[in-house]
Amino acid sequence: MTVTNNGGCHAGTVTFHAKHQLQLSNSLIVCKHRIRARDNNAMAKKEHVSETPATQMLKANKVAFTEHPYEYLEHGGAQHSAQVLGYDPFTVVKTLVMQDQDAKPLLVLMHGNRKVSTKNLARQIGAKSVEPCTPEVANRHSGYLVGGTSPFGTRRAMPVYIEETILGLPKILINGGRRGYLVGIDPAVCVQLLAAKRVQCALAD
Repeated sequence: MTVTNNGGCHAGTVTFHAKHQLQLSNSLIVCKHRIRARDNNAMAKKEHVSETPATQMLKANKVAFTEHPYEYLEHGGAQHSAQVLGYDPFTVVKTLVMQDQDAKPLLVLMHGNRKVSTKNLARQIGAKSVEPCTPEVANRHSGYLVGGTSPFGTRRAMPVYIEETILGLPKILINGGRRGYLVGIDPAVCVQLLAAKRVQCALAD
């Protein structure tokens, strides 16, 4: 009788512990999923960048783009962003605000590791001369701060010129309208939305 009772109690205890262990395992799995979901949400919030005139324009025209935020470095330029994001600087396109001899502004899209030959550019666009705008003037024309200039959604409509070899790339990173923020797009979008004209004025940086 006693042995049977002890045996019954022992079996019941084992069953209770087994159920308890199963419940504990299930709870841990649920917790892990919740933590993972929270971390994913946190990462998503961290990577999300509020809209800019540039991204608004891209979305309005149903252009697919990827977002690439990074830690901005003053005067770091496209070379810095390319290094931080792990991209070839040749595929990171910088947007330069320039002006002709009559102070009429224009935009030049150039590879991140190339410079603009203003002499060649002027000859190709039929201008007497071309030079970079001062930061203050560039900001006024584009509506963006230098270092965060995008060719999309500018304050003032300006003619856009794009280095021809950029259009041969499968994808480019270009400023999304804020310092420390690039967007990845098909380079053909620059022609489709901006009517960018091809030029050949790149110089080794």
